[in-house]
Amino acid sequence: MSIFEELGIPTIINAKGTSTRVSGGILSAEVAEAMREATQACVDMPVLQGRASTIIAEVTGAEAGIVTSGAAAGLLLGTAACIAGLDPSLMNRLPDTGGMKDEVVVVRSQRNFYDHAVRQAGVRLVEVGIADRFAGSGVRDAEAWEIADAINARTACVLYVATPHSEPSLPEVVAAAHGKGVPVLVDAAAQLPPVGNLRRFIAEGADLVAFSGGKAILGPQASGILAGRRDLIQSAALQMLDQDIWFQQWSPPANLFDKHRLKGLPQHGIGRPCKVGKEQVVGLLVALRRFVALDPARRHAEWISRLVEVREALRPANLLQVNLVDNGPDTVPLLEARLDEKAAGMSALEAVIALQDGAPSVHADPSGAKHGLIRFNPMALQAGEGRIAGERLAALLASRA
Repeated sequence: MSIFEELGIPTIINAKGTSTRVSGGILSAEVAEAMREATQACVDMPVLQGRASTIIAEVTGAEAGIVTSGAAAGLLLGTAACIAGLDPSLMNRLPDTGGMKDEVVVVRSQRNFYDHAVRQAGVRLVEVGIADRFAGSGVRDAEAWEIADAINARTACVLYVATPHSEPSLPEVVAAAHGKGVPVLVDAAAQLPPVGNLRRFIAEGADLVAFSGGKAILGPQASGILAGRRDLIQSAALQMLDQDIWFQQWSPPANLFDKHRLKGLPQHGIGRPCKVGKEQVVGLLVALRRFVALDPARRHAEWISRLVEVREALRPANLLQVNLVDNGPDTVPLLEARLDEKAAGMSALEAVIALQDGAPSVHADPSGAKHGLIRFNPMALQAGEGRIAGERLAALLASRA
């Protein structure tokens, strides 16, 4: 009997992907065993994060890094670091930013609800640009000079949300921000693969970059990476770690912390609710090394094989046009099934809900449902589950026909 059966919790077939709502992906046996082993001993958490910093720096090309409790935690900690620097008195006051740097500049077209994590630090987002290209009324978006003009003495940092269509480019944003002496914080939560993105944003001048650890890296779902400038990473770590210790007793690793630069330790900081346990740190580090070492073509081929299972099971479903979307080994392939909603007598969203509410419960990706598309993401599918997901949809449509 599995632990979920023992707890009376039904498991699902996750064809949505590694999103938190459906509990992320599946840990490898190596990562799971590393986490189990980590539960059997105690360590000094600053020392563990110091070692994590070395490994993350090697992988990303950054000066330093820490393991966070997710990409959103990285955004909160990164913003707090840009506000407070290495001043413990400022750290203690957050999220009260009165008299402090309390603005973060962001391109309007890059706004999303995940930037709530940035606002949690006590700042106000200052939007720039009008996204005519998304509104359908033109071709332009924000430009670098607009970012530069929005920066003033109250600006803590510039937030850049990395996507394939983000404008202006990151190097342009970095030039504008650094020209005014302001750091750039990059939200790259879901920008893996390709593996090269682990180094790209730092190489393009970002001061801080936040990645999710529970998506393509396939680390613990409640894990992430914050990498970047050592002074900012040190500030982020100070505002996350347990600081219930006398300053003279505190003996942190010198590769991450400059104790001589501090007048004292902050109290438990604004990032204390974002604490990450030794198990998550160890699991993330093992998963990160596996992610970097694995041949992208091999990973991609495994994902394709899962989607082929779905496609083959859908062949009897004559109310669907099925298309395998594959843009190469540096991307995540998808299977798109376009539903003839009129003939089926149901919408794509209704089909997604029916799959979800059936047994076994299949969670497909509803992002294209308004356009009649039912999408299948392979990242969390296990062997045989693609066939079951396809058969469920085929049977559902057969009953409607």
